[in-house]
Amino acid sequence: MDAYDDERTSAAGTRRDFIKVGALTGLGALVAIPNLLGCAGPGRRAAPAAAQPFVAPPLERVRIGFVGVGGMGTNHVSQLLKVPGAEIKAVCDIVPEKVARAQDMVAKAGQPKPAGYSRGPWDFKRLCEQEDLDLVFTATPWEWHVPVCVAAMRAGKHAATEVPAAVTLDECWQLVETAEQRRKHCVMMENCCYDRAEMMVLNMVRQGVLGEVLHGECGYLHDLRGVKFSTEGEGLWRRAHAEKRNGNLYPTHGLGPIAQCMNINRGDRLDYLVSMSGPSRGLQLFQEEHLSPDDPRRNEKYVLGDVNVTLLKTVLGRTIYLVHDTNLPRPYSRIHMLQGTRAVKVGYPDRIHVEGRSPAHRWEPLLETYADEFEHPLWRSESVQTASGGHGGMDYLEDYRLVRCLIEGQPLDMDVYDAAAWSCISELTEKSVARRSRVMDVPDFTRGRWKTNPPLGIVEAS
Repeated sequence: MDAYDDERTSAAGTRRDFIKVGALTGLGALVAIPNLLGCAGPGRRAAPAAAQPFVAPPLERVRIGFVGVGGMGTNHVSQLLKVPGAEIKAVCDIVPEKVARAQDMVAKAGQPKPAGYSRGPWDFKRLCEQEDLDLVFTATPWEWHVPVCVAAMRAGKHAATEVPAAVTLDECWQLVETAEQRRKHCVMMENCCYDRAEMMVLNMVRQGVLGEVLHGECGYLHDLRGVKFSTEGEGLWRRAHAEKRNGNLYPTHGLGPIAQCMNINRGDRLDYLVSMSGPSRGLQLFQEEHLSPDDPRRNEKYVLGDVNVTLLKTVLGRTIYLVHDTNLPRPYSRIHMLQGTRAVKVGYPDRIHVEGRSPAHRWEPLLETYADEFEHPLWRSESVQTASGGHGGMDYLEDYRLVRCLIEGQPLDMDVYDAAAWSCISELTEKSVARRSRVMDVPDFTRGRWKTNPPLGIVEAS
């Protein structure tokens, strides 16, 4: 997300130096970061996965340090200030003015002014080491997610990160192994798993309405050309990934909800994939048509295919079609299609056909027809229905669930194995694309525990 950057150059360490470090870490030199954090290098596979889903001792309240308070980070701070039991105790960003803005938000909400950290891009380490916190939450550019989470867990804090949790396979293993070694939660905050339609379908799957789920289709299809060429926010760093990487750079929004319905890591797991990308045209056309002749960005060269298509197979034989398309003109969609032996649901618009209930060979609108019977209990709760902003309520719900699980000492809705399995798709697709769609195995981050892990249940609001 766009939460650890700014268009200005007055930040500590300077924005230019930060972007330079970010580009290096995210696009090829990330191997240096684990050494700076004291992590082992590639090839290590530490402790075996836990026999049961990990739970931590319950907390009376959740004291939070927030790293990266730009657009999405500020949104999370706003949502967390509405969640009972959540306290924002420290804020970190490379831009002092953003730290001050977040501090003012917290104070105006009636909480004590949080400590501020803004001495440069690595000041989050000082926050993790000095502050008495339960959770460190990061909404930084992608290449900083793992460094922040690892530093938090090594300092004895739980970790939460915006999506994707990691950029590389090695980073995914760093998260898994550090969480296991330090006995701390590390969760990727995939808000699309909390959208109303996705949660209703999960409830319908659990009640057997779809029969046996056999196939899913999903993706992230979002015209981001204006965002990528912005002179602030994500425009400062996101476009750089398109210069070096060709694959599915943002798989989790679509994949996460499908994976939950298919019990990935909880009875089944992702086994292997093949991937291919089409031509790269969209960003080049935007350069030509929207940038002035003297704009230095006109000299950038992009390799990211405008449309990436990936096929995944699970160990139990299910199939998933996953697509990424952020450089072309189109309305937003995540597709979200599930085919079962008794019903099929298709997203955008959300519609469903249930054998024996729907008119023959005809669709029915999902929410209007089935909400009274199958609305997820969390979406019936008063706190969610009255939540404002945050992508229609799902951002509040994901933050609410994280805090409630930590307070109650319950397993999280998503764990570090989900973060790794969903995020590792990026590098695997890049490797498959580069090798003429060669098959790539998906690592078993659970080391066999997927066979006995219980499926995600349908929970009530506390």
